[in-house]
Amino acid sequence: MTRPTVHEYASLSDDAKQALFKRSEADISSFMAKVEPIIEAVRTEGDAALVRFARELDKADVKPGGLKVTEAEFDAAFSMVDQEVIDAITFAIDNIRRFHEEQKPEAMWLKEIRPGAFAGDRFTPIRSVALYVPRGKGSFPSVTMMTAVPGVVAGVPDLAIVTPPAPDGSVDAATLVAARIAGVETVYKAGGAQAVAAVAFGTETIRPALKIVGPGSPFVVAAKRLLSGILDTGLPAGPSESVIFADDTIDGGLAALDLLIEAEHGPDSSAYLVTHSRRVADEAIAALPDLWSKMTAQRVEFSKTVLTGKAGGIVLTSSLEESYEFVNGYAPEHLEILSRDPFRHLGKITEASEILLGTHTPCSIANFGLGPNAVLPTSRWARTYGPLSVTDFVKRSSIGYVTASGYPDFAKAAFTLANYEGFSSHALAVSAERDRFLPKD
Repeated sequence: MTRPTVHEYASLSDDAKQALFKRSEADISSFMAKVEPIIEAVRTEGDAALVRFARELDKADVKPGGLKVTEAEFDAAFSMVDQEVIDAITFAIDNIRRFHEEQKPEAMWLKEIRPGAFAGDRFTPIRSVALYVPRGKGSFPSVTMMTAVPGVVAGVPDLAIVTPPAPDGSVDAATLVAARIAGVETVYKAGGAQAVAAVAFGTETIRPALKIVGPGSPFVVAAKRLLSGILDTGLPAGPSESVIFADDTIDGGLAALDLLIEAEHGPDSSAYLVTHSRRVADEAIAALPDLWSKMTAQRVEFSKTVLTGKAGGIVLTSSLEESYEFVNGYAPEHLEILSRDPFRHLGKITEASEILLGTHTPCSIANFGLGPNAVLPTSRWARTYGPLSVTDFVKRSSIGYVTASGYPDFAKAAFTLANYEGFSSHALAVSAERDRFLPKD
């Protein structure tokens, strides 16, 4: 019987506790070395490099001139996808759009700070954003929905998807369906580090973008880091990770069921069940064999690799306080709070990107269309980043407007501080010299 790794949290040293927090892509130096020549090839060779890497790295037959998905391919996708799947995509996109419409900031606000002086913010869409949709261990129309909808809601005029092609050179049909329903019809057949380089530099086919968003493999993460001086690489979204927090009010089998959700993404994922209840831990361990028997072989292999390795399993704490400590230290991408009274624990959790409450809100529902975005920061970046949102697709400009009546008080303060800091032209601009050049009423 395969058993998950059980970490007795209270008995671990500080170093051992910190080791539990380490993600698979935390040290990507080896990937960066591999990615550097890929980036340089795309920069210098353009489309030719993308076609070559599609063949060599993705084992995909992409023809020169065939990097962009055609309208005919979009149309064909709808005939290839079951209506039930199309309906599910439509349902999810409607929920995601409603959520992000509510999230959208007002275009501009301006308030009177003091009499005759106004200040505020204006939000305008970023001109061009690339949406990365992975495909390495499956097909992800859900990522298409989560990246495309907020971009469309924000009003980005140039949205384009980059996604790895299949061996026959096609793009996943459901991904194309989701893209069109969301409102994006520019899709390129490129993935991995080469796709990030393509949208950074542009090629004969792929237009350069100002920003890229979306999760990816360590190769994608490495390329984003290397190109961060050229391209806004957005929030850090790497391989999937989750924490299932369970108190002693729930069945451990339910905790095991939800523990498997993110663990099945791939061997580079991370997934923990954290509980202070040995009963819950034992019930979870007992439930896993039956649950694994109901999964596909590849996903079982991924899941077992994660849960028996160094980045997954069961964290058995000695108290609720220790469970809170682990969750906040781990700062997970996905957090479920399994409890009959989840709000009891919510106030104790400060470091998590997505917090799903109660026994009827598994990660599955959030991943596939509850509304909040499921593109989330990984590798403890939840401590400073939030989920992908409409605000990731807009930029903020500060607005200031001072009237003639409001000017004197501000000029006096600015003159004093400018002189104190030694900036003579700053002071001169708000001195009596200004009066010489102002229009006379």
